[in-house]
Amino acid sequence: MDEKLIIGTRGSKLALWQAHFTQDILKEKGIDSELKIIKTRGDLIQNIGFSKMEGKGFFTKEIEDALLRGDIHLAVHSMKDLPTTSPEGLCITAVSYRANPSDILVIKKDKVTQGKLLKLPEAAVVGTSSARRKAQILGFRPDLQIKDIRGNVPTRLRKLEEGQFDAILLAAAGIERLELDMSGFETIILNPKEFIPAPAQGVLAYQTLTSDTRVRRLLKQIHNPDISAKTNVERGVLKALDGGCQMPLGVYCEQDNMGYFHAIAAKADAWNAPVRQAKASGPSAKELVKEILKQLEG
Repeated sequence: MDEKLIIGTRGSKLALWQAHFTQDILKEKGIDSELKIIKTRGDLIQNIGFSKMEGKGFFTKEIEDALLRGDIHLAVHSMKDLPTTSPEGLCITAVSYRANPSDILVIKKDKVTQGKLLKLPEAAVVGTSSARRKAQILGFRPDLQIKDIRGNVPTRLRKLEEGQFDAILLAAAGIERLELDMSGFETIILNPKEFIPAPAQGVLAYQTLTSDTRVRRLLKQIHNPDISAKTNVERGVLKALDGGCQMPLGVYCEQDNMGYFHAIAAKADAWNAPVRQAKASGPSAKELVKEILKQLEG
């Protein structure tokens, strides 16, 4: 291919890791590319929590607009940030491998309390802006004080180190991809079947123009259909509930060697409301989504 692919990405360290990773796997297929950094609303508004921001696509809309204008050929998104319905004219053409889907609890060393659930002291201050994480951790420890936190992963770790929080919740995938030194903290990887991650957490989505058959054909070379099958279940539940990335909803799906899907979901009506869980197994992704919804809404 003579013309370089132009990849649209946010400018955070994690977003750039994702974009460079994409460049590398494209290069292995003989496809050259360059990056175009695009600021999103989620990047620009740092002084309020996500729950107070209206709409969906806080970290995706401006990149999608660039795709529609033809400024870029391809957008790289954290799939968990991507609304379940693409704007008219755009589609998800490929998805990446899945990194660790778990959430991770990062605790200040001097706040570690042995013998307490999650090693947190009574009324510990825990930082997260995710309604899903707030609801689930309060389900385990109702005494905790939840405080919003914004900024990229290194910024959040700095705020923890400074003592603004006793602990924070992050995606394990981001920590692992950035290869951050976590030796100064106590860390607990939360089992994704107990502390349910966001739909498609740990997966990258590659978005293109629906009409751009040339680029779509190229991206099929890096598509992971097995991961796509599982994220279709997870995002299928989210879509059916008409939810965005701030709905207090976690969904995690695995697939066994026989092809059966096994999904677990956790949903609350609000970040400070009780969490309901649902589990289902079966060979049909569509029927699995229906069963999960039935249990959650029953």
